[in-house]
Amino acid sequence: MADGDDRQATFGSDGSLETETTPDATGENDFGEEKEPNETDGGYSRYVVSSLLQKAVRRSDEEVAAWAAWELARSGYAWNLWDRLNLYVVEDLRAGDEVALTIERYEALATERWEPDAWKGRLCAIHAALAAARARSTREASNADAYFGAVAEIRADARERGEEPAHDFPVGDLEPEGEFDAVFDGHTGEGSKRGRGTRFFKTHGARVGPEGEDEQSARWQRLAMLLDEDVEYDADELDRAVEPVDPDDPWTDLGSDTDGSSASDATGSGASDGDDDDDDGDTSDNRGDDDGSLSDFAE
Repeated sequence: MADGDDRQATFGSDGSLETETTPDATGENDFGEEKEPNETDGGYSRYVVSSLLQKAVRRSDEEVAAWAAWELARSGYAWNLWDRLNLYVVEDLRAGDEVALTIERYEALATERWEPDAWKGRLCAIHAALAAARARSTREASNADAYFGAVAEIRADARERGEEPAHDFPVGDLEPEGEFDAVFDGHTGEGSKRGRGTRFFKTHGARVGPEGEDEQSARWQRLAMLLDEDVEYDADELDRAVEPVDPDDPWTDLGSDTDGSSASDATGSGASDGDDDDDDGDTSDNRGDDDGSLSDFAE
């Protein structure tokens, strides 16, 4: 929720709380006592319950996750609950898991259709917590963010010292004719200077894997290339276009010359019309092979 982040950082340097308790969270606790700021109905600190919820999701403890969500929802801290559950989707669960949409739907029901602390709202909270706890737990995104950030600092320090970094990004310097040569198609200045238009894109940049195109998609791909009035593909190029990439070596494309272009790219319709030495890399005017054809497909 919009104000969730603001209300999460609530401790001062001396450990004291700095956030006002929301009106929904006031009243008496289960023991008939006036609730303290940030106290749940059960007499717990909402910060502790919120932390418990995240750890329960992370450790796949369904019952504890369900209780923590229920406790926050019934105590008037639904805004805290839904803010944290949505954070867990990207911090603690595997990328691509459909639970993200599930939690979003439960939140909409609890907060837009019903009252979040009423019976139906509490059921939504429990459902969402159970869905999160049952999903595959991993901190892959957080770990990747921390690792990439550390490498960025190492690279910067190494450049300042004029040294090679002890650790580098997985793409290295990302230059043409290197491991990732296929990315330098006509959508890039370097690819345009090398005359890499539709032919290169179809036979290198558009390849998929590791499963490859299914039979129907491969059929459409071949027919589209055969019917292309601007580019004539040979049999090897048709095969390469639909051949899945090697799962153990997804960036190596066979059938390329030392420039990373297919042999037929260097002559005929694949040749560049301009002088590479005079090209400033602007893709708007010099498309290389098959002038203008890059606008006919998506990257």
